[in-house]
Amino acid sequence: MRIGELAALAGVSTRAVRHYHQLGLLPEPERRANGYRQYTLRDAVVLSRIRRLSELGLSLEEIRDVLADQHGRELREVLTELDADLARQESEIKERRARLATLLEQESLHPDDALSPEMARVLGRLPQAGGGMAARDRELLALLDTSMPADRRAGFVDPVLALPEADPEFHARAAAVYAELDAFADIVPDEDDPRVEELAWRLIELTPRELMPADGLPIPGEEDPFVRAFVADLTPGQAVVIRRVMHLLSKP
Repeated sequence: MRIGELAALAGVSTRAVRHYHQLGLLPEPERRANGYRQYTLRDAVVLSRIRRLSELGLSLEEIRDVLADQHGRELREVLTELDADLARQESEIKERRARLATLLEQESLHPDDALSPEMARVLGRLPQAGGGMAARDRELLALLDTSMPADRRAGFVDPVLALPEADPEFHARAAAVYAELDAFADIVPDEDDPRVEELAWRLIELTPRELMPADGLPIPGEEDPFVRAFVADLTPGQAVVIRRVMHLLSKP
């Protein structure tokens, strides 16, 4: 058989056949005097095996290992791993579809609504104020939801989930603090302005205790890239307040 006939018999392209030759999956056949490859039925059998294993989801490297094992032990191991991986993907797909169903129930959608279910619950516990610092805080939490390493999520998300869900007094205090921070957007107070100290303490009082730095552990300063970017995004007046908060929290 010529390469085109072999490819048609196995249901693959001639380009795939040549690729399998390059990878060593399909041995190069003998060539005729005119230089053309001469394929046999055995080549078609091997090629069909490659196609079937590929359709199951095995990588070409895994297929090479399977074909090298004459007794099929490698195949059983690879298929078991593949089945476990597909089960994991199936579970993830179900979770994603459940999240999509929740999103599609909303009348209007915003790009930041596509968060993890945990962070969606966090934002649901925060004051639903309009713009200004309240909106910035919500955007910041959405950013953290995307970028925070998995090993730090529990220590951050769980305490925020503990925020009062239906506490009018807490929400009123939070809204008032946001409003005062928004007012600082148009002024640059002195460091010793009593309003700065008062507002800094009110911010600290609204912060869950679990998010406070542990004893003996310094809080990140402006040398931290994230903190530096966060402060740089504030107005000069708001930055004065946030720096005061960091200073107060750094005290033993």
